[in-house]
Amino acid sequence: MSSNSSTLNVEDRSVELPVKHGTIGPSVIDISKLYGQTGAFTYDPGFTSTASCESKITYIDGDAGVLLYRGYPIEQLAEHGDFLETCYLLLYGELPTAAQKADFDYRVTRHTMVHEQMNRFFMGFRRDAHPMAIMVACVGALSAFYHDSTDISDPQQRMIASMRMIAKMPTLAAMAYKYSIGQPFVYPQNDLDYTSNFLRMCFAVPCEEYKVNPVLSRALDRIFILHADHEQNASTSTVRLAGSSGANPFACIAAGIACLWGPAHGGANEAALKMLEEIGTPDRIPQYIAKAKDKNDPFRLMGFGHRVYKNYDPRARIMQKTTHEVLNELGIKDDPLLDVAVELEQIALKDEYFLEKKLYPNIDFYSGITLKAMGFPTSMFTVLFALARTVGWIAQWSEMIEDPSQRIGRPRQLYIGSPKRDYVTVAQRG
Repeated sequence: MSSNSSTLNVEDRSVELPVKHGTIGPSVIDISKLYGQTGAFTYDPGFTSTASCESKITYIDGDAGVLLYRGYPIEQLAEHGDFLETCYLLLYGELPTAAQKADFDYRVTRHTMVHEQMNRFFMGFRRDAHPMAIMVACVGALSAFYHDSTDISDPQQRMIASMRMIAKMPTLAAMAYKYSIGQPFVYPQNDLDYTSNFLRMCFAVPCEEYKVNPVLSRALDRIFILHADHEQNASTSTVRLAGSSGANPFACIAAGIACLWGPAHGGANEAALKMLEEIGTPDRIPQYIAKAKDKNDPFRLMGFGHRVYKNYDPRARIMQKTTHEVLNELGIKDDPLLDVAVELEQIALKDEYFLEKKLYPNIDFYSGITLKAMGFPTSMFTVLFALARTVGWIAQWSEMIEDPSQRIGRPRQLYIGSPKRDYVTVAQRG
């Protein structure tokens, strides 16, 4: 990483600030000493123009529609790899050898069971509790069950905690689903791969044999890869901020899950599905596009555009293909939701309004349809997102812990409240 400097004039003072250059992507101006030199802070709501850290994990070029995990294009990983291979890559920085992958898969598979007392923990929730509420509580509670891996200063304990969360998240997610529908929990099965095991824990029942459909398993595995990490988004930043205080890793990931629950973040695919259901049929699309263009109409097209991507979301291309594979496998030829989605996409890619505002379909546009076709209720969509993103959160948390320049997060503010004033007794207040 090379550097030079930039001059900033603040009122009557001029300061030299270092300019840092990454491997690829935009340069950054290092303002860490700005306050000490000028007495001024920068103002950046949402931190959209501020780099909060240095990272070697994920790179996004929103204008070009590029997403790289450790330098590898997301398209190549989704097409040729599997989710646990992607987990290894995000955690360790390189793709595993055959021996390393076999060992990693083995270790994850044999960590999938959760403590039996956690069954009783679930019973404390109302039967209609949202699965994400259960996930926030249960993942945070892991620190009470596995307190032998909460010392963040010990690399061995950090590794064990990381493996435990990657392995146990599918089990907890499946338990949350089973609890919400009143079915018995299904224990993990070690002879199945990661995603097939999860599907079985979600959809098997004790009274009959369950066989995993390999097409659905591969499709869900690909969805997990696409969601594994996405740079410094809201939930990842939450995990890093929580971790900067020295909080244990289970608490940090629970904080990330809580942030992901927001409809502007992890709940976007659920919102996109509800929009397609509201439109109903392709012939109703024009009136909804007219509503979207009307500034006075509160209706918004969900699943289009992205906070980062100003081009076509690279994950959406893969997701579109995956959606068709799943619907074909399940024999769903005339799915009204897909008909609306395909027609809406074609219009969006040609309509000047969409092109001008760069409102291209994003991954949420298709993932909701796919998950619904697989049998997941909309309340589980964000849970699946959390399951996949766990490895990204852990990789980012580990990188932060090992960064010698890491300090506790402390954003500044522009205070616009009352100036200093004296206390007045009740009798004197009129």
